[in-house]
Amino acid sequence: MSVGTILLVGTADTKSDELGFMRERLQALGAAVLLMDVGVLAAGQVAVDIANTEVATAAGTTLQAVIGSGDENSAMTLMASGAAAIAAQLHAQGRIQGLLALGGTMGTDLAFDVAAALPLGCPKVLVSTVAYSHLIPPERITPDLIMVLWAGGLYGLNSLCRSALSQGCGAVVGAARAALPPRHDRPLVGITSLGKSCLAYMVTLKPALEARGYEVAVFHTTGMGGRAFEALAEAGRFCAVMDFSLQELANHLGGSVVTAGASRLTGAGRSGTPQLVAPGAVDMVDFPAWQSVPAALAGRAVHQHNRLIASATSAPDLRRTIAREIGRRLGQATGPCCLLLPTLGVEAWDRPGEPLHDAEGLQAFVAAMREAVPAGTRCVELQAHINDPAFCTAALRVFDDWVAQGLVVKGSP
Repeated sequence: MSVGTILLVGTADTKSDELGFMRERLQALGAAVLLMDVGVLAAGQVAVDIANTEVATAAGTTLQAVIGSGDENSAMTLMASGAAAIAAQLHAQGRIQGLLALGGTMGTDLAFDVAAALPLGCPKVLVSTVAYSHLIPPERITPDLIMVLWAGGLYGLNSLCRSALSQGCGAVVGAARAALPPRHDRPLVGITSLGKSCLAYMVTLKPALEARGYEVAVFHTTGMGGRAFEALAEAGRFCAVMDFSLQELANHLGGSVVTAGASRLTGAGRSGTPQLVAPGAVDMVDFPAWQSVPAALAGRAVHQHNRLIASATSAPDLRRTIAREIGRRLGQATGPCCLLLPTLGVEAWDRPGEPLHDAEGLQAFVAAMREAVPAGTRCVELQAHINDPAFCTAALRVFDDWVAQGLVVKGSP
């Protein structure tokens, strides 16, 4: 298996020694290297393949204008724009098979934009002094980004930082060598869900859709999974989606850190992808189980799923807000849209006798959701729980009808 070419990105003005070492390691591992200089302070001591002047030009400006833009933040933001544009073009041309970036806070900030310009499945590794730091907002992290802490290497090479840099090189080379590109022999359906103990419809839907000739990808809606789903949906990679777990949207509106960002439930609508939508798990707001219950959720029923994540029921007013926001986002869709509304519950722990059962809250949500369904969106109301067989039957009925109408491409045998 060949490695191909790795795009190595860093500031040659401050990190020439490190970038030179990383290029040597990548080449020793069998990779070709394109070194991009995104520095603006001075000329580096390492030979580069893509000069900082080219990066500035790709941003629609000049290096001198970048330097004179005001401060280092504005300068590096412009360089990030140019670097991202070049990376996207190189990948589209088949000239790079992976990304390796190096940085402190400045280089890391820039690297996030470059990684975001590359599609899911293209290996991306960032060696950073702030890897996995709380400084990093979740929405900046590309869902398939690998981060390696650059320990002890802020200024100059030493044995400790050489170890970190070489691990980053090995990570991207290994990923590029081993990566299998997605197949496109069958139309792809994207489904969102939580763990099978909470939402179980995919157990029925996945084999049923595969029997119809579709490939099925199920996304775990715990933040990064929803971001990956949205990115693919907006890019038009799905022939249809069954977006049945909207907890990330509920989390976002409830102020939780477990969010896929403000764009949740918009990607399929923007791309015109046919979307079946249901309000799975919108009755609860997640929080880190290793922290105290947030003040906004104090007094609400809590379910601790494991040592990482716990959930509290949301109050009726928040559920009404969530229903209205679902309706607003569905109203912006440019393709076929159907809302499945199970009136007897939206996740396993809200059934009678379970820890998150809240009949008043469910009733408030259902009433608000009925009112919020926008014109042009079909609503199929079900006297069933989302985990009941009747829910899957209804979903497949709508899907099959869309296939018969030619709204969804037929599956491949």
